[in-house]
Amino acid sequence: MSGHSKWATIKHKKAATDARRGKLFTQLAREITIAAREGGGNPEFNFTLRLAIDKAKASNMPKENIERAIKRGTGELKGEDLVEVTYEAYAPYGVALLIQVLTDNRNRSIADLRRVLTRQGGSIADAGAVAWQFERKGYVAIAPNGVDANKIFEVAVDAGADDVVISENLIEVFSSPDSFQEVRQALADLGVEFETAELSMIPTNTLSLGEEETLKVMGVIEALEELDDVQQVYSNLDISDEAMAHFEAAA
Repeated sequence: MSGHSKWATIKHKKAATDARRGKLFTQLAREITIAAREGGGNPEFNFTLRLAIDKAKASNMPKENIERAIKRGTGELKGEDLVEVTYEAYAPYGVALLIQVLTDNRNRSIADLRRVLTRQGGSIADAGAVAWQFERKGYVAIAPNGVDANKIFEVAVDAGADDVVISENLIEVFSSPDSFQEVRQALADLGVEFETAELSMIPTNTLSLGEEETLKVMGVIEALEELDDVQQVYSNLDISDEAMAHFEAAA
């Protein structure tokens, strides 16, 4: 699971200082719009929408942008005719990828994905070839600075968490999708700040590569995530501390 968690943390930190904030806001607005369209515009009764709004606020998205995105989802404002699509793919060295896309043009999206993957030694996979290697989980990452890891463990487990992994640089809490809301709220009530809090696709097993190969795959994932229609890329890549440090230094 460490490959997912480290990559998620890198992306979170990078998003907070991303000079291309306009693209980030567009992605967040689309996520809010879809959530409001599928579950209604009231975040008190639509947990997916609440998560999307929290993510937008964490990235300093203006309140008026959030409100417009909700209104597009509920039909109060005209918006894009978006669909959600998940593509399965392989990065170099057989690393499995799940690529979540929000798009108004599937042909454009798949063409963009193929272009990036082909240039860098990857490929689109057949349906079902990759998805079985992941499971949907609630995922919360907390920086360990100044927090009581044992208390977090106790509260998370009592709230229904499946697993809590405590390391030097990160405390990770995993739960079933059904328990995620309760676990997240219980941790929020402790006053801890989340690095990441989301429903995610977690690899059931990870693939370890050499540092050079790991950095190449991380570069492919980053190139995919820079595409306008791509919302999220999940992989089964296990990222070493050394590779993560090198990638962050080069970012």
